[in-house]
Amino acid sequence: MSPRPAGAPPAEIANISVDSWTEPFWVAAREHKLVCARCASCGTFRMPPTPFCPNCNSQDTEWPELSGRATVYSFTIVRHPVTPELAANVPYVIGLVDLDDAPGARMFTNIVDCDPDTVYVGQPVQVVWDDVADGVTMPRFTPLTS
Repeated sequence: MSPRPAGAPPAEIANISVDSWTEPFWVAAREHKLVCARCASCGTFRMPPTPFCPNCNSQDTEWPELSGRATVYSFTIVRHPVTPELAANVPYVIGLVDLDDAPGARMFTNIVDCDPDTVYVGQPVQVVWDDVADGVTMPRFTPLTS
């Protein structure tokens, strides 16, 4: 397992719920690959994955691998722990990012490995992988330096 990124929530609170519609995302994440559901009929990206395309109602889905680059659309800095398990981790950043090569798809994540006060809307970020437990890998994002 790789080292945990600074600013990531504690591993013990990672609790994902996998179903047939999200399983390809989590399988790819374990391999440190970022994928996004795309309608195989009309090409509409959707995140989170859903059983039906919101554009054409097709259930045919493909999972292209993305570059991992994104842009901060919105964020908040959490300075007060909402649960006791988070007390040692504040402040941390919860962000909503636009996935650069999946037009229209946004993803909730953490912005990590940076001073929370330096995060801004429009900031370019890159995926980093947080191996929180055996078989569970979370995509987080870190600011691009160049």
